[in-house]
Amino acid sequence: MPVIKLLCTTLGKTLGFFTVLVVFIAATLNYFEDSETVKYTSMAEDIKTLEENFRQQNKSCFILGASGETGKVLLQELLERNIFSKITLIGRRQLTFEGKTYENLVQEVVDFEKLDDYAAAFQGHDVGYCCLGTTRAKAGAEGFIRVDHDYVLKSAELAKAGGCTQFHLESSRGANKKSGFLYLKVKGQVEADIEALGFDRFAIYRPGVLLVDRQESRPAEWMARKFFSTVSAVGFRSMAVPIQEVAKAMVSNTVLQPEQKTEILENKDIATLGKSAGK
Repeated sequence: MPVIKLLCTTLGKTLGFFTVLVVFIAATLNYFEDSETVKYTSMAEDIKTLEENFRQQNKSCFILGASGETGKVLLQELLERNIFSKITLIGRRQLTFEGKTYENLVQEVVDFEKLDDYAAAFQGHDVGYCCLGTTRAKAGAEGFIRVDHDYVLKSAELAKAGGCTQFHLESSRGANKKSGFLYLKVKGQVEADIEALGFDRFAIYRPGVLLVDRQESRPAEWMARKFFSTVSAVGFRSMAVPIQEVAKAMVSNTVLQPEQKTEILENKDIATLGKSAGK
């Protein structure tokens, strides 16, 4: 009997601890929930109608970072919804595709260290999508800054000079040029620098943890994604978002009419817009 009593007591304490832990995590996530940062005045309109109207304008676009996780899904979404008459992929290498779906794609291979020599690749596009990026672990601090800031900004400058009026940038939740964290500081700085270029429309997407099965994945990253996937499923939409919803949101937002030239879509905004596109 004493043993059973001891087990019951231990079990009770353990359950109590986990209960407190869950409540604490829930309260913390609730605190960090994004406020409603973007008002979609056009959300009530028929997305299909807006897409058809946009399609009739015969616009063209380019994608930077089409070989990355978000870029690949974004390309698929653009091809499926067929709102552009021409899609150009700009990257450091030629990508291989199979099937008639991809036969009309245009690919421009550039050297990001000498982008001025490839200014022609950025000319004649109406809309630009940038999903270009690396990590400090892969490229080191200097390499990360060069890719996520220098390459991205220079590409935006050339696109603007080439006639691009609408630029969509995949950034990160928490981006802030005054941040003490290198990753968030660089993301925030490139946001500010591109905004200063004066595009007719500049859309910034700040997703949280991207829910995707990466080809290159460490055990810790896999566990983190599983955790945030569960958290997102129970209603906390500020922390994570499926990568498909990011791509859908970027495409849907392209045809919507913004209230201002620069707009920032936080994780919750992305999830809302991404889900609406799938209805």
